[in-house]
Order: sequence, then C-alpha cells, then structure tokens
Amino acid sequence: MKLKAAFIFLSPRGEGASVQAEHRSWTRTPGVDLLTIGVSSYREAVEAAQKAVNDEGCAAIELCGGFGHEGAALVARAVKVPVGVVRFDIHPGLGNASGDGIFA
Repeated sequence: MKLKAAFIFLSPRGEGASVQAEHRSWTRTPGVDLLTIGVSSYREAVEAAQKAVNDEGCAAIELCGGFGHEGAALVARAVKVPVGVVRFDIHPGLGNASGDGIFA
C-alpha cells in the first residue's frame, strides 16, 4: 500500500503573509506520495496539517527541524495521524534559533 504523507516546513514571510498555492507541491514515487507545504507560522502549520489529513488523505506528517517542541506538540494535537519531527536545537534557516523562540 502506498503511503501518502506531508512534510511541513517553516518559511517566515512577515506579518500577515499567507501560504499561497505555490508553496505546496506533490512528489510522487512508487512507494510514497509526499505533499510538501511551506508555512510562515505555527498557526498556519496546524491549519496545513489538518487540511493535509482531512482533505488530502495524508496518513503521516513530518515537520522540519525549525519546529521546536511547542510547535510540534501543537501540530500533533491537531491531527489524528503520526507526527514526526526532524530535530535541530537551532535551525540555520531561522537565524540559528528554534521556532519556539519565534512563533510560540
């Protein structure tokens, strides 16, 4: 059975910016269909995860290393599928900080 999953990454774009269609894309392989989604906040991540599960049928969510413990917990509580996290204590794409220090 083919796995359908989502990878959500943080890409801060400033106050009030929202995720556009170009920040979502599918990669399809024989074993996995992966939906990649860029978000600019933990709030958007929760919404994106819910949409990926409820509307797209994703059975797992993977979060980028920019998510801190608080951000990962928010997403995990918002969906009823396994949530994994790539772990960085600090993330080079977020100015060497954790997302918890920026978004929580």
